[in-house]
Amino acid sequence: MSTPDILRYTRETGDFSRMIASIPYAGFIGLQCDRFGDDLIFRLPPKNQNIGNPILPAIHGGVIGGFMELSAAIYLMMSQETLRMPKIIDFSLDYLRAGLDRETFAECHLTRQGNRVANVMINAWQKSRSQPIATARAHFLLAD
Repeated sequence: MSTPDILRYTRETGDFSRMIASIPYAGFIGLQCDRFGDDLIFRLPPKNQNIGNPILPAIHGGVIGGFMELSAAIYLMMSQETLRMPKIIDFSLDYLRAGLDRETFAECHLTRQGNRVANVMINAWQKSRSQPIATARAHFLLAD
């Protein structure tokens, strides 16, 4: 199935499994997505492969960054008319506290969209939205 077909299917059914399966890294880290009305909540379940600090244990910072970047790209694909993966221009991530080995969530907000560039804010949390473990800003190129 091609990327445009997968996007159409996901938009029509709300089933993200084919889209996530088409992105190898998303499948590797275990990324999941749920739709609640117009909102998308991304989930990263606990997984031994994602541990970076076995003493705490805590999720590897690169896994948290990859989870947040992929969440923003999928969010943007679902909110746009185009049927292709946006290209990342810039990604800025602030780690606020340790991401312990437990279910992690992310939520995205489109803060600005032009004809060629979009800006997405991403917040990741574990126990409470009011205590994020990381925040990020991503800029994407929408058209070549």
